[in-house]
Amino acid sequence: MADSSATTPAAAADQLANLHLDEVTGERVSKSELKKRQKQRQKEAEKAAKAATAPPKATSSKPKNAAGGEEDLNPNQYYEIRTRQVNELLKNPETNPYPHKFQVNYDDSNFVEEFGSLKTGETLPEKELRIAGRIYNIRTAGSKLIFYDIRTSADTKSIGTRMQVVCQAQLAKEGGVPFEKQHAHLRRGDIIGIVGFPGRTNPKNLKEGEQGELSVFATEVQLLSPCLHMLPSVRYPFADAEQRARMRYLDMLWNDRSRETLWQRSRMVRYIRDFFHERRFIEVETPMMHAIAGGATALPFVTHHNDLDMDMFMRVAPELFLKKMIVGQFGKVFEMGKNFRNEGIDLTHNPEFTSIEFYWAYADVYDLMSITEELVSSLVKELTGSYKTKFTNQHGETYEVNWEAPWRRVEMIPALEEATGEKFPPYDQLHTDETNAFLQKICKKMNVECPPPLTNARMIDKLTGEFIEETCINPTFILEHPQMMSPLAKYHRSKNGLCERFEAFVCKKEIANAYTELNNPFDQRLRFEEQARQKDQGDDEAQLVDESFLNALEYGLPPTGGWGLGIDRLAMFLTDNYSIREVLAFPFLREEKTAHKEKFAAEIAGVQPLPEEGIPHK
Repeated sequence: MADSSATTPAAAADQLANLHLDEVTGERVSKSELKKRQKQRQKEAEKAAKAATAPPKATSSKPKNAAGGEEDLNPNQYYEIRTRQVNELLKNPETNPYPHKFQVNYDDSNFVEEFGSLKTGETLPEKELRIAGRIYNIRTAGSKLIFYDIRTSADTKSIGTRMQVVCQAQLAKEGGVPFEKQHAHLRRGDIIGIVGFPGRTNPKNLKEGEQGELSVFATEVQLLSPCLHMLPSVRYPFADAEQRARMRYLDMLWNDRSRETLWQRSRMVRYIRDFFHERRFIEVETPMMHAIAGGATALPFVTHHNDLDMDMFMRVAPELFLKKMIVGQFGKVFEMGKNFRNEGIDLTHNPEFTSIEFYWAYADVYDLMSITEELVSSLVKELTGSYKTKFTNQHGETYEVNWEAPWRRVEMIPALEEATGEKFPPYDQLHTDETNAFLQKICKKMNVECPPPLTNARMIDKLTGEFIEETCINPTFILEHPQMMSPLAKYHRSKNGLCERFEAFVCKKEIANAYTELNNPFDQRLRFEEQARQKDQGDDEAQLVDESFLNALEYGLPPTGGWGLGIDRLAMFLTDNYSIREVLAFPFLREEKTAHKEKFAAEIAGVQPLPEEGIPHK
């Protein structure tokens, strides 16, 4: 329902411009560092080529699947070799590395609980387990004993389970694929299916009090989907923030923290939905494309409807449609979905973001404060087990946050008067030209720069950001905004010139916005006209007059409380991530411009495209 914009620091952009792309690792490094790496890789490639032409050495006990020499390859060399290997497997139906199905019959999240009581060396061969997962590490002890460290996939119960798979030649299923052939082509990153049984290993030199590792003893291993690329390693790490955002799929599978962040976000969303369902709110869906951009003070994205030959706006907020539903005899509604705002991209803003808004007939701003405290504090308790969390910002400052109700409440104008040492004009005069001159004087006195246009609303908002929001570490309600800052909020019942609105802040950032809804169609039209005046002054974010909404109000909107909360922003605080990128599965990124284009796997392997069915021309 409300938004603030910011721009990416110019200094960071200049610094990025001086870096060069390392096409092997995806990192951006200095020119000297890039040359150093290129020389080292050239030496390694010459060494590998020399080793490839050397006469074969005596056979060792190292098993075929150990992929001897691959540790000397760089990621590009590995990719080319691996691609050709997999293509060879595809030529034989019996070695197809992409089977249609593997039947999984066991919930891996129960593995430790169900079999953790097994003693060292104890196994349960009669308990067949069929599981699947991705290989993260391979260890060998001769040609007949192989250990795989795998991780299963995330679901609503966990982010996946780490498991050790023990493969011994004598355990291989009789009459099946020979042991050597099962493991010859398996590499780190491959997805495999395992048929086996639970047990604990019995290693030599086990210290007193220690136990063998709980494992799955495999009788059969099947390749389900090979990984063509080299997984990250100590030598080739995957830590560059930009590359992690661009290759989010690799970030998710490699970094447990990234996967856990998105998993916690899913839990948060589910809890919020359940919270409102239990209180008899109806979840609804409203249009994403609007003829008029309304519902929030924000700059919209413009799109075009070809058939109707008309420009349309991607929604900045669902507010006006939801209030129309209250007019239509729905007493409690909420919507969780995407909004789109054509504004700055920074650590806390993404052009498309997720919010939840609800509208509650016969409620007011004070009811909304109570339900906000109840929802958020109980959510934090459910997700973390405590009301207290920690959050570290981009500067390394760590805040200890107490989410327990009741939250602090701050009245906007009195707090500004205290911070500036100046008495503000009467509330009912805050929209005048005289107040505009006063606010410009205050901004100059307090060394606060407000970008044009210098409207009263923008200057008060800027002063609030400088002197009130900066004090909001624990959850805080900032109350009673001037009416000209809130075109959709109802006037204060006892303070003329103010409205019944609050914004909730945590760690100096807004997470929620709410107010007693304006339901007087005559007053609402005047507010829209004031917004139009601000737009004429150059404020592109000001709203337009929405005649359809005004007409709906004329049918009667009951006294209503309206509320909006940013899902992304709240997820940042609850998972301790200062960048919004970390809580989005696929954040918005600028177009990547690369001079060198790598070959596709099909080009490397020489795979010919299948014939396409011709499409007749009309």
